[in-house]
Amino acid sequence: MALDDLKQRLRQKRDKLPQPHTTAAGKLVRGIGLTLEAVGCQLPVGSQCVVQTIDGEIEAEVVGFADTITYLMPTETVRGIVPGSRVQPLLREQGIPVGMELLGRVVDGNGQPLDGQGPVETNQRMPLTRPAMNPLHRRPIERPQDVGVRAINSLITVGQGQRMGLFAGSGVGKSVLLGMMTRGTTADVVVVGLVGERGREVKEFIQDILGEEERQKSVVVASPADTSPLMRLKGCETAVTIAEYFRDQGLDVLLLVDSLTRYAMAQREIALAVGEPPATKGYPPSVFARLPALVERAGNGGDGQGSITAFYTVLTEGDDLQDPIADSARAILDGHIVLTRRLADSGHYPAIDVEASISRVMPMVVSEEHMDVARRVKQVYSTYQQNRDLISIGAYNKGSDPRIDLAIQAEPVINEFLQQKMKQVIPYDESLEHLLQLGQGLGQG
Repeated sequence: MALDDLKQRLRQKRDKLPQPHTTAAGKLVRGIGLTLEAVGCQLPVGSQCVVQTIDGEIEAEVVGFADTITYLMPTETVRGIVPGSRVQPLLREQGIPVGMELLGRVVDGNGQPLDGQGPVETNQRMPLTRPAMNPLHRRPIERPQDVGVRAINSLITVGQGQRMGLFAGSGVGKSVLLGMMTRGTTADVVVVGLVGERGREVKEFIQDILGEEERQKSVVVASPADTSPLMRLKGCETAVTIAEYFRDQGLDVLLLVDSLTRYAMAQREIALAVGEPPATKGYPPSVFARLPALVERAGNGGDGQGSITAFYTVLTEGDDLQDPIADSARAILDGHIVLTRRLADSGHYPAIDVEASISRVMPMVVSEEHMDVARRVKQVYSTYQQNRDLISIGAYNKGSDPRIDLAIQAEPVINEFLQQKMKQVIPYDESLEHLLQLGQGLGQG
């Protein structure tokens, strides 16, 4: 009897332990919009599975659940699915392939090659999401990061490990500016995430804008607009994961993500499909929770690690800087560079509006002389812009205001200083030298 009592107590303790997730196959019961509903497969959110269809197999990911129903989001076009289609867990090694072998390659949101050069020969893998870094373990931002663009190096100086936003409407040259940074940066590795862009632009960026020489130290992650929202979401996260790997190796990384808005739109599509209620202009709350989680992964690492200097493009719909995503991004980034259609239409490239742009860490990474001259140039430039209409119609009388007289005299010189050819690289030291020369001229005026 004593042995039977002991067995009974052991059974009761075992029943109280958390049960492992079953890997039994399930079946589809419904497919609505972008999501599939399955029963019989208890898989955690984020797990991969395979759905059997009449045309073969398609991969899907668990994006939510409700009671016994599991919500799946296919990673490719949904076709050949019928009620009762079998759902099986995908038993393969999880994570994104990483390693030096990625340099010079083009991969998709899952880290699989798109360039036709065969598989990425590496056994190292990293999960898409990692625990947040303790903010006290990060090294402070103390050095400027050379991006090869004079207007940014001199007037909107970026620090190594800074997270910047590139705010622009459609067709004002943000992709070209990213390419200029890729060619001109002194970073060891460049990771480019092209998310939600037109498929034509992906090849153009790689062949024409990026160039063969710069490609050798770059990794491109492409999830075009015609891929599923899940793949677009993963495209951003995969680019950040790859950048984190190189940072952990002690390298300085330049991360370019185009665009943060497409990432938010992909999360909106997924969240609305699984029933999350919309909040601000159709964006559910999870979008505004995921944005800082993604952005905070960039930056300086701890002792012995490198850095990730990140530029996230933000598409301002209708050139509206008060768009919910633009407004949220400004609050979590360390500065913003604004590209305006007015400058682009006038042939002023890069179309950077230095009056509306700011780098929050610039005072910490440049000298006082550099900061004073940059402030002086901005003041003169701003004076001209504020009186532009009066000057254009001839309503201003020369000699009425010395500040406006100086602005009119300096306007052609400042405009020439701010412009740069697409293939031209102007290093940081040269940019600073040009800025000091410009400042001397303004002082004499």
